[in-house]
Amino acid sequence: MWDPYVTRELTIRDLLVHRSGLGLGAGDLLVWPASNLDRKEVTRRLRFIRPATSFRSAYAYDNLLYLAAGEVIEAVSGQTWEDFVRARILRKVGMTTSTSRISATASNQASAHAAVDGKVRPIARFDSDNTNPAGGIQSNADDMARWMIVQLARGKLADGSRLFSDSTWQQLTTLVTPMPIDSVPPDFQGPKPDFYGYALGSIVRDYRGRKVLTHGGSLPGFVSQVVMIPDANLGVAVLTNQESGAAFNAIAYHIVEHYLDAPAVDWIDAYKRISAGQNATAVQAVARAALARNTASRSSLPLSQYAGTYTDDWYGDIVIEEQDGRLTIRFTHTPALVGDLEHWQYDTFVAKWRDRELRADAYITFALNPDGTIEQAKMVPTSPTVDFSYDFQDLLLKPKKTP
Repeated sequence: MWDPYVTRELTIRDLLVHRSGLGLGAGDLLVWPASNLDRKEVTRRLRFIRPATSFRSAYAYDNLLYLAAGEVIEAVSGQTWEDFVRARILRKVGMTTSTSRISATASNQASAHAAVDGKVRPIARFDSDNTNPAGGIQSNADDMARWMIVQLARGKLADGSRLFSDSTWQQLTTLVTPMPIDSVPPDFQGPKPDFYGYALGSIVRDYRGRKVLTHGGSLPGFVSQVVMIPDANLGVAVLTNQESGAAFNAIAYHIVEHYLDAPAVDWIDAYKRISAGQNATAVQAVARAALARNTASRSSLPLSQYAGTYTDDWYGDIVIEEQDGRLTIRFTHTPALVGDLEHWQYDTFVAKWRDRELRADAYITFALNPDGTIEQAKMVPTSPTVDFSYDFQDLLLKPKKTP
């Protein structure tokens, strides 16, 4: 890791509980969209990612340390994460039609859908196996039911043997990293929790006096949610092929409330209002940026002087080229990240990705040295709706010196 102290003290538990000091989604551009770097190289590059907070002081969801955990499994077992999970978990649980590879296909597989330019439509599947340890399980209702039954039985399998021990169950479901309770949306209709945090692979909170385990899943065009209430022996899994967290939450809480005999709540209406508020906030942020834009401003340099190869310590190289009076940008490790740079104001441009399904346009701002040469460039998403795994803000791009 960046900090030698963290390198020395980081444990297996720390890999799984989002408290390493890395920022939200830090380094995800190494794997999302699909890159040409393998997991070992991605893990090696963790040392170049600057922390956002001190070690074990705050929660911030990260995916790369789950990739590192997958590398640990391979080092200890001699099997890849995919083979280990298939043999040691999926087969034992009876999840016969689930896979441990995103790239695996089936004849009756759902197709991915998302809102692109305001209209829901089919989009291309994400099929890179690089991210499997952080979200590579493909499953269905039958197999997810089998998985939840084993979880609620604290590791006991149908034949009476155990997938894991009762003491392991206690470890898996004990809160490790606290999360702010005020992060629950204000329009949420259910009671606010008294505790809220992350355990080993699940969010732990209380709900109507009961301990609840939850976790979502997300890939382009697919989102899912699992909710388990051990005291009620209740598990709910919602799998969707459209990107609506409001939908899976409304479905999950409707079922949970029914089994808890709780007062009826119109969850569809509640989440409509939450979604409307979030959308309005995003629209306002984009509108404020447009109003603050100085459309009369010009760039400090001719376009050709912005062209060149830039490098970031953890990502590597990006290339900006000038052709026919226009600038283009290309991330060398990420084939999908190719776009056109459109002048925004001063020395800021907007990277508009040619693959519009990415939905991840970003500002790039150049800073100059006193002599007018470019010192560095930084990027940030143009909208709060951009998925956090497009962590452009973590890049510090500097002109690459020629040998």
